Amino acid sequence: MTAIETLSEQRCFGGVQGFYSHVSDACGGTMRFAVYLPPAAEKGPVPVLWFLAGLTCTAETFTIKAGAQRMAAEQGLALVMPDTSPRDTGLAGATGDWEFGEGAGFYLDAIEAPWNERFRMYSYVVDELPRLVSGRFPLDMRRQGIFGHSMGGHGALVVALRNPGRYRSLSAFAPIVAPASVPWGQKAFPRYLGADRTSWARYDATRLVEEGARFDGTILVDQGEADGFLLDQLQPQRFEAACEEAGQALDLRMHPGYDHGYYFIQTFIEDHLRHHAKALIP
Repeated sequence: MTAIETLSEQRCFGGVQGFYSHVSDACGGTMRFAVYLPPAAEKGPVPVLWFLAGLTCTAETFTIKAGAQRMAAEQGLALVMPDTSPRDTGLAGATGDWEFGEGAGFYLDAIEAPWNERFRMYSYVVDELPRLVSGRFPLDMRRQGIFGHSMGGHGALVVALRNPGRYRSLSAFAPIVAPASVPWGQKAFPRYLGADRTSWARYDATRLVEEGARFDGTILVDQGEADGFLLDQLQPQRFEAACEEAGQALDLRMHPGYDHGYYFIQTFIEDHLRHHAKALIP
């Protein structure tokens, strides 16, 4: 079992907020992640809720800014927050552009050199990190949910749709629902995945639903109408149309006046945690 280094642990709403690191096989170097354990974890395994963050974010961003721990403590949910990419890769072009490379892993497994050496965030989130944390923390891996923001909302949708039965609950804040059709994805996907768009479709939630992927439950999506990325990059109507055509249950909530940032997430984080708790806690 890979060793986990404890970077810090603090009491928080009766539970423990910790930051940790380990050497990742999937990402070829040291990775950081955060875990919040609610007070209920002192008595036995608790349900686990994964949060995938957006472009430029780290394991600290949601953990510090979202204000999720109070409700997680109340509901008895553990939170796991991975980083958004490998760091200090030394790869030319991996830094200096906030839309690509470090901080912008897009939760995919790159197949193009040199990115395939380090940028394997899909395998990290789906396989490696769950094995690691389940061996260290009191988590009930039979009761998992997943959610995310922006690029991380894309990641959460893709991961859940491609792994039916793994997650009991799914939600997203302002997700990139059709990356193969918008500038963020069209910039990153060719470099990570090559020119063959069939590879892109495996990491595009709208395409996955159109091609038959389903989530067994209602997907909750919150989107701010004052989000500066709404029209060009997010386009939730694409996912809404695909879900309607496929019969996939979706609760898309549009919010006037809210933008893309963490004040938006703080406002609706309680709704999301209650949405997940309803599915994860009997």
